[in-house]
Amino acid sequence: MAPEIVKSGVDSVGFTKTPLSQPSRAFVTFLAGNGDYVKGVVGLIKGLRKVKSAYPLVVAVLPDVPEDHREILVSQGCIVREIEPIYPPQNNTQFAHAYYVINYSKLRIWELVEYEKLIYLDGDIQVFKNIDHLFDLPNGYFYAVMDCFCEASWSKTPQYKIGYCQQCPEKVQWPTAELGPLPSLYFNAGFFVYEPSIPTYHDILKKLQETPPTSFAEQDFLNMYFKDKFKPLPIDYNLVLAFLWRHPEKVDLNKVRVVHYCAAGSKPWRFTGKEENMEREDIKMLVKMWWDVYNDTSLDYNPAAEAASGGGGGGGGGGVMKPVSFREALSKAGVVNYVTAPSAA
Repeated sequence: MAPEIVKSGVDSVGFTKTPLSQPSRAFVTFLAGNGDYVKGVVGLIKGLRKVKSAYPLVVAVLPDVPEDHREILVSQGCIVREIEPIYPPQNNTQFAHAYYVINYSKLRIWELVEYEKLIYLDGDIQVFKNIDHLFDLPNGYFYAVMDCFCEASWSKTPQYKIGYCQQCPEKVQWPTAELGPLPSLYFNAGFFVYEPSIPTYHDILKKLQETPPTSFAEQDFLNMYFKDKFKPLPIDYNLVLAFLWRHPEKVDLNKVRVVHYCAAGSKPWRFTGKEENMEREDIKMLVKMWWDVYNDTSLDYNPAAEAASGGGGGGGGGGVMKPVSFREALSKAGVVNYVTAPSAA
């Protein structure tokens, strides 16, 4: 059964300024090691600043993130929080990518209970349009965007083997007689809206110890854990780049708010254009858009300016600017009734 449409129940909200030393909402990302993903996080907070987000960016860092990287993040207005690693209960499973194993540590973000609601964003994501309105989605659910099963990284799954994709279920029907019931909707865990909770965190750890690791590590686990609470958002909120060539009929780049540079070779700070599909003009354009934000010095953190304006803007200080209204509704697509996110208009 497809998830029902959830409406915000709010038509308009006055434009108000609430001075808060600690906002009750924030964006959060995750960083490990001493590699170049720190550039992605810098690009992310500058992107949030460009779209005039009212909320800060919390960076959950593992102990192996070097001090100079932490200083870079703080200088850009990030709130840096060190977390301890979480390891899967067994180490005998082949992951789709070996580095996925460290991603279990992302589960620590359920401990950030000083915030009422958080939006998680991977470090290889850029926000090109304001998404603050997603904080006003009804509580009690897990909001994310459905993934695509068409890329070779899914080759071990029955979906890939028979050519089935939940993004276009009408093209290849799921063979119930041979494979049993249709699998639950599956989301990409690079972007999601959630509510931190210590009881939920403890339950997550308990379930994790009872669940053998699988190919996509914490993403598979989160899909299992939240399958009954998952509410799908349109792909505009997490455009996985493979959608451009796998499901082009579903993509309108003029409407896209969040771009996820997770396709092989697409990380802007490593981009060569030589990998498969990276020669596409739309990919080159999106990479250029990321660099335009990253290189824009006017988007560097300026605490004096932000204090004067009272905005959050990723710095964690000042007041919170609430969105003006929620009048627009996001359209339904395919056979899935997408969650109707509050409008940014």
